[in-house]
Amino acid sequence: MSAYRDEDPRIHGIKTKIRVVPNFPKPGIMFQDITTLLLDPKAFKDTIDLFVERYKGKNISVVAGIEARGFIFGPPIALAIGAKFVPLRKPRKLPGKVISEEYVLEYGRDCLEMHVGAVEPGECALVVDDLIATGGTLCAAMNLLERVGAEVVECACVIELPELKGRERLNEKPLFVLVEYY
Repeated sequence: MSAYRDEDPRIHGIKTKIRVVPNFPKPGIMFQDITTLLLDPKAFKDTIDLFVERYKGKNISVVAGIEARGFIFGPPIALAIGAKFVPLRKPRKLPGKVISEEYVLEYGRDCLEMHVGAVEPGECALVVDDLIATGGTLCAAMNLLERVGAEVVECACVIELPELKGRERLNEKPLFVLVEYY
């Protein structure tokens, strides 16, 4: 599902604040830069508000944010809906015992880690990131949470690149996005 399709008037303002940087970080990549969105307090607030409006009252107890940009959007959503925020980090960034999930990227392999005990069996989780491209990172995040017994209710991203078909890799798990770029 996409808020963009619902034509909420705030979506246009959000979309105009996302800068597209050609050939970054390498030739052929059209990088979706959310830092320009963060520079506009109204657009940033509208982004958070749209997610909060969707998830408030849905009994979500965990908002899991994917490093690094999921750390920008996840905490304010978690606070507003009364959930805890759980960071899903790159390897060797969390102290103490962790559980890990490896995944394949277009250009190699990577891994996400979460503190052991951060999420309890039966908790309802929302996974947050800035963008879904091929879906590998979101799948790894969902696998990590489900391995400890959480129920992933939905994934939420500011941006979707539909041509990369990441949504198809989510095994029919609901995905909510604000804007789509083709």
